[in-house]
Amino acid sequence: MDRSVLSALLGSLIGISSLGVLGLVSANPSPSPEPPKGDGNWRLLSPITYENISVFPVVASYTSDTSRFLTLEEGLATGEVIVSEQGAAGLARSRDGIIRPTYPASASVNQLVLINRSKRPLLLLAGELVSGGKQDRIIGKDRIVPVGAEPLPLDVFCVEHGRWSSGANFSAAKTIVHPSVREQAAVKQKQEDVWNAVRSGTTFSAGAGSGTGGAPAAPPRVDAQALSQTVEVEAPTESYDKLYNRSRRIGGDVDSLVTEIQRRFAKETSGLKNERVVGVVVAYGGEVAWSDIFASEDLFNKYWTKLLRSYAVEALARPGYREVADRGDAEQFLVSLRGTIKEETEPGVYRWREIREGHLSQIELDALEPKPLTLHRLLLHRTS
Repeated sequence: MDRSVLSALLGSLIGISSLGVLGLVSANPSPSPEPPKGDGNWRLLSPITYENISVFPVVASYTSDTSRFLTLEEGLATGEVIVSEQGAAGLARSRDGIIRPTYPASASVNQLVLINRSKRPLLLLAGELVSGGKQDRIIGKDRIVPVGAEPLPLDVFCVEHGRWSSGANFSAAKTIVHPSVREQAAVKQKQEDVWNAVRSGTTFSAGAGSGTGGAPAAPPRVDAQALSQTVEVEAPTESYDKLYNRSRRIGGDVDSLVTEIQRRFAKETSGLKNERVVGVVVAYGGEVAWSDIFASEDLFNKYWTKLLRSYAVEALARPGYREVADRGDAEQFLVSLRGTIKEETEPGVYRWREIREGHLSQIELDALEPKPLTLHRLLLHRTS
């Protein structure tokens, strides 16, 4: 065969082969890159958006065993944990059999006494509400109370400004206060600011947040007038529980919002394979404002209903911006801050850490035994 003819045939075959390869490439394009994962190998799902709130589920492929930790609600329900006013119990016998004075003789607005009689370390989260005593209080800071600890003077904030009377002991209110109040307790740590946040509903102002873009907004469904009327008619002591949980006007609005978000959240997370929900990132309108992430799915589930109710209260108290938050902004809430660090530690028990960077605060609670484990991570956009 003529060499020139042979060369032409070979060229044709190579061309056909190349087209086949190109066809295979175009038929099987490279997979899209996975969305970025946070510091805990977390991943965001699509947001559940309703009215002016968006909730991004946070999932992880691996979670830790947290079954050895007791929650405040569990401990109070079983009687293994006792919370009382200072001076209510006088003397107590510790586990070594020695009777000691345990706390000052007179009650105090900002301090209670907690006894952990269980055989498990007790987990406390800032913003958890205990009801009773001389007035309702909330836990001031995340911490762990070890097994066998002596009666603990517990820093708290009052969320019932108009009462100082009646009983000594407390029960769980199955409530975590909403973000504006919780921020004042966990970050600012001033009683007057906590009271102001309870009375005003939200500490957010349109100029302080990000992502609103100056867009028009519907007025909040829970505004100063609604709160004032509810205090006058149903919550004369300014009890947080009566205002936001049990009042007909406000409590009913919160219930309906929670029910709808729970329904959508369950639908969005029902088909997960090899991943578990461990937390959420929350946005109001276009502003990503808050995240709660836990070490395990089990721990998240124990707090989820209370947390969702708290987010719903905040949504009702904020202007009704209709923008949906940017997913990239939400993913930034999975990345640790690099700012100023403040730490508190009880050796062998826990480490509490706050990191501030710009308008953001990150608060982490680590259990130190048997090995370090971050039980809870909060990251928030401060409103004040």
